[in-house]
Amino acid sequence: MNAITANTVGVCDTQPVILEGIRALLSSCPDLQLVAAATSLVDGMEIVQTHAPAVLLIDKSFGLQPVIDWIGNLRAAEPRTAPVIWGISIHEAEALRLMQAGAQGVIRKTADLTALLACLRAVAGGSPWMEEALFLESERMPRRRSNLTAREHQIVELVEQGLKNKEIARSLGIRPGTVKIHLRHIFEKTGVRGRYGLALNGLKEKGLLSIPAA
Repeated sequence: MNAITANTVGVCDTQPVILEGIRALLSSCPDLQLVAAATSLVDGMEIVQTHAPAVLLIDKSFGLQPVIDWIGNLRAAEPRTAPVIWGISIHEAEALRLMQAGAQGVIRKTADLTALLACLRAVAGGSPWMEEALFLESERMPRRRSNLTAREHQIVELVEQGLKNKEIARSLGIRPGTVKIHLRHIFEKTGVRGRYGLALNGLKEKGLLSIPAA
């Protein structure tokens, strides 16, 4: 029987006890190998440069914007390493910003161990992954976008890219108030209740996010 080739994992977390917990968890998984752990983003980048792990699990507690900036640096330094962000509290808007910044996985620390392992395995295999609970808003989208106008499609695309109303208006040469009107029509036509649900749904439709199995 051929030996299992393990996907390499690095961990960057603010709490040393968490690092030891992850080490113990992965030691029982023949397909996942912890190669290094760190307690700062600077040391996390050193892990990337030294080991180039398939996945790097990063604590959101370092700060949302510092983590987003760090992901940008990671993509430039070692695009083969896929960042997975986890934290005690991550809401839908933050999850969307992280995925738009380049995170390949987003999961809460309150998720069970099965979900965490599923996330690491999916991302190591090249499939973006987000915790199921973070899809609740976008799951309320019952209708397709085929009835949207060309302008509404443009606005949806820009929302998916993370642009705010003023930025969308500037990009399209229209007023911010007009963007608000278009968004209201888009929400009415699609059944979506908010821009974050709209953007998450768009990422799913394009195959950029995977829905975890129930």
